[in-house]
Amino acid sequence: MYMSRIRRQIKNYLNLRRLRARPKYFCIGRNKTGTTSIAKAFESLGFQVGDQALAQGLLRDYVRRDFVPIIRYCQSAEVFQDTPFSYPETFKFLDDAFPDSKFILTVRDSSEQWYESLIRFHAKVFGNGQTPTAEDLKNSPYVWKGRAWESNRALYNSPENDPYNRDILINNYQQHNESIREHFANRPDDFLEVNIARKEDYGRFVEFIGADSPYNDFPWENATANV
Repeated sequence: MYMSRIRRQIKNYLNLRRLRARPKYFCIGRNKTGTTSIAKAFESLGFQVGDQALAQGLLRDYVRRDFVPIIRYCQSAEVFQDTPFSYPETFKFLDDAFPDSKFILTVRDSSEQWYESLIRFHAKVFGNGQTPTAEDLKNSPYVWKGRAWESNRALYNSPENDPYNRDILINNYQQHNESIREHFANRPDDFLEVNIARKEDYGRFVEFIGADSPYNDFPWENATANV
């Protein structure tokens, strides 16, 4: 099975490099669930957050299911979020590669709220105010020309003439979250699910990462990196 092959590949890389896997914090919720706000919350508490501009360049490695460059990148900091950490199955290989690390799933109030947020944001960035078409995504220069389309293909099995199909994207979002919950079932020390819109979740977040905080809520961030 390809997952077994990838796990062997990562293990061989770690053994070759003689890397000691230090605890990491991975924010594995889908984009537009507050992952940038989580990153800012970590930064405000003195944690080193990975350079997201560099992480976006790992998309094609993810598509090839070559996780070694992703694991290598994770040596650069303590906290990681968004692409490719928000993509399906990435969390499984990170869990293997970095024992004793912690994983945070960010969610919205509902799947429909997440979808509407994603559409509004991508319409602004890629579609000149309208839901982007395949051509819009293929022609977007964001990071590199066509990367937006490659990302859409990596995430959703939606028709080319309807890349933001509501039912498909919502089902994909729900399956992503459920697969994470199932993977970390009965592992409360390793996994936390939060909604940054709920003020009480900030206290749970701080307790989970073992930090003292002078703040009482998540910072609000809405950055272009969330695409």
